[in-house]
Amino acid sequence: MTDDLATRDPEPRGRPAPPAGVPHAVSRRDNAVIWVLIVAAFVVILNETVMSVAIPHLMEDLAISAVDAQWLTTAFLLTMSIVIPVTGFLLRRFHTRPVFLTAMSLFVSGTLIAALAPGYEVLLIARVVQASGTAIMLPLLITTVMQLEPPETRGRRMGSISVVIAVAPAIGPTMSGLILSVLPWRFMFVFVLPIAGAVLALGWRLVRNVTEPTDVPIDILSVVLSALGFGGIVFGLSRIGEAGGGSVPASAFASLGVGAVALALFVWRQLVLQRIDDALLDLRTFRVPTFAVSIVMFVILMMSLFGMIILLPLFMQNVLGLTVLQSGLLLLPGGLLMGLCAPGIGRAVDRIGPRPLLIPGAALVAGVLWSFAFVLSESTPWWVLLACHVTMSAGLALMFTPLFAASLGSLPPHLYAYGSATVSTVQQVAGAAGTALFVSTMAAVAASQESAGVDAVIAEATGIRAAYLVAAILATGAVAASFFIQRPADSPGPGHAAH
Repeated sequence: MTDDLATRDPEPRGRPAPPAGVPHAVSRRDNAVIWVLIVAAFVVILNETVMSVAIPHLMEDLAISAVDAQWLTTAFLLTMSIVIPVTGFLLRRFHTRPVFLTAMSLFVSGTLIAALAPGYEVLLIARVVQASGTAIMLPLLITTVMQLEPPETRGRRMGSISVVIAVAPAIGPTMSGLILSVLPWRFMFVFVLPIAGAVLALGWRLVRNVTEPTDVPIDILSVVLSALGFGGIVFGLSRIGEAGGGSVPASAFASLGVGAVALALFVWRQLVLQRIDDALLDLRTFRVPTFAVSIVMFVILMMSLFGMIILLPLFMQNVLGLTVLQSGLLLLPGGLLMGLCAPGIGRAVDRIGPRPLLIPGAALVAGVLWSFAFVLSESTPWWVLLACHVTMSAGLALMFTPLFAASLGSLPPHLYAYGSATVSTVQQVAGAAGTALFVSTMAAVAASQESAGVDAVIAEATGIRAAYLVAAILATGAVAASFFIQRPADSPGPGHAAH
């Protein structure tokens, strides 16, 4: 099977194909639309991980338990996993402008509610409202880019999107650590609010309709099965992560069971409906080999990223005794490196294709994780962690942009919306799975060590090494998979000089 499906849609409406050999040029107006969406996506995704270091402050200020505080993140991920699969339908059914304004308005409203929240319950509601807008924004950005950006410059644009996907979650904990070191928790939202409001106002002025909606019906049963399937799996995985290697509640296994059954029924339903082009999430995307392999790599990539975001701060604070602010600052250079590398990597994707970048990137990530699995200890110097984190960040940067360009570029235009929704859904589920797997592995091994009489600090270091061993094994699979990623058929060949 080749990367091209038997039938491809014609060029998107409203933009005629250029003469052979002449590259498309993105108009200034289209370029403005894309950049507004990129900035908006960065703002909303940055907010996804800001709560990770705020839990102790929230527990004290709101007088809540650790489980209640964790729910502020769990509810966010749960809402994302329920809303994202529906975005494929939304992007086909409605114009770009109203979808953007709805998503950004939801995020601004949620941020305002959070900034003014008098207590835990209102803050939880605010996080759900925020997540509803966040879930729509990334698929909207990716689909719009795939429609407007020509294949010969798509890599460099995907480099900008990689900044959103990789850098925003990475610097979220640093930003919140800086704020919480001097100000109360609600200022995490107070600082974001005017920025989000400005982006909404800018989008109101600049964002226009760039896609042609179709009058497609929505299958309510698919929506219900999607919510039960993806929501049940994310909830179950989150509960396992919260248990931290202790006694996992029965609700976690029940939720995973319900989620697995509902997801199987959802897949069956989509296979039936896609025959008449009425699927909520068209699974014909997986008939494209490059897209299917890319999704596997995305799972490993997001699990590795979230594992790094979660485990490294725990090691720095609980084993090395660093403060929240110090650990956040140590993670900052890696996040900045990903942002600085992304444009150059995007241009390289346009010139040489994804595979020459993916293979060394996956090797770097796997190498650092294997190093963590064997060398981390209570006597590890902080500069070793910094060097390893920067190296791993470089590897992640070499993977994100090529994967986006290869996976979505291999699809025909009529599947762009479904492909972007699939990628975004996988990221959320993989993030929750990575959190559950790594935290539970760490805690279980640490508890076993402590019960054998090992010092608590040494036991936790051993548990973190065990979690990184699991991550290293998964990352080695990504190295093997990277050899199977192909350049999209409509991309320029090596040596092309993008204009």
